[in-house]
Amino acid sequence: MTLAEVEARLTRVWVEGPPGPAAHLRLAPSPRPGWQAGELSPTARTGAAIVLVFDGERGASVLLTVRTRGLPHHAGQVSLPGGGVDAGETIEQAALREAHEEVGIDPRRVRVLGALTPLYIPVSRFNLYPVVAAVDDRPAWRPSPHEVDSVLEVAIDELADPAALRWERLERPSGGFDVPVYRIHGERLWGATAMIVTEFLCAIGLDPDPGPIPRSGR
Repeated sequence: MTLAEVEARLTRVWVEGPPGPAAHLRLAPSPRPGWQAGELSPTARTGAAIVLVFDGERGASVLLTVRTRGLPHHAGQVSLPGGGVDAGETIEQAALREAHEEVGIDPRRVRVLGALTPLYIPVSRFNLYPVVAAVDDRPAWRPSPHEVDSVLEVAIDELADPAALRWERLERPSGGFDVPVYRIHGERLWGATAMIVTEFLCAIGLDPDPGPIPRSGR
């Protein structure tokens, strides 16, 4: 799939609306305390994230990052560039600023295409608003050492491969839970980022589905 094909498929979405919470539920952990599909928190901070699409070495690709280990939230996890919306900023401006701060991309090169469905993240207490954008040429990334451990260029075809989706068991001090994940580039993509990526994939006509929770994981 090329970037031009992705943009053509998204044209209908900007008219009819994005897939919404039904897409989020496909990659939602089980259980997910404090989160209900389609509900935002009236007390949470507003955040913005960018789903940046470009023509990579293996066709249309999405930018993801691996966060550094010392961050207060989601340390070491695969993520989309994003963060809090500052006073006086629009969501789009915040998304572009975060992309510039985290991976060094010039906002003037980026074309904002539209928006996906906002998602509440209980751990960091953000209502996160995803912005879909594109760049015509593969960028030269300049990752911030304070926020980004590594940059992942993930082809849409890789994400659409059924072999990339599976359920895994995560253990935490508070207890274990089952998580649908994408296994990409040796990393685990899960949680809110996976839910946003899944809505994006559904928006362009793909059908990611990890299937039911395995009996062994219940």
